[in-house]
Amino acid sequence: MTSSIKENTFYEGGPAKGDLIFNILLGFTLIALPFTVGAIVRALWLRFRITSRRVSVSGGWMGKDRSQVVYSQIREVRCVPRGFGAWGDMVLVLTDGSRLELRSMPRFREVETYIQERITSRPESNGSSSDSIPSKGFAA
Repeated sequence: MTSSIKENTFYEGGPAKGDLIFNILLGFTLIALPFTVGAIVRALWLRFRITSRRVSVSGGWMGKDRSQVVYSQIREVRCVPRGFGAWGDMVLVLTDGSRLELRSMPRFREVETYIQERITSRPESNGSSSDSIPSKGFAA
């Protein structure tokens, strides 16, 4: 069965290149070597895909771990700028309390705005959630 709803891609790619460069430079001090290894692993195997319907993250060793969430599952978006604001770490807090991390996200402010728009424009299924963000355009 095929879906008739078109899915537009907003962002598809890996982590910020500045994260890798910064951590390689720090790796010359042996103390920061574990951070350098982490940045190399992220650069090799971490991939983000943000579309009009969902957020997908593949990562882990050899890129075998995959996570997908639709916007109705996202309750909150939290961001922390890194690299003087050139990239950032993002955490999606889901309705069941679990979290999905998007580490070293380039254009993280644009991505955060895009996801927030999708969260706030979704119709509430039953209106029973007291901590959810109300939809715009409806007078009570």
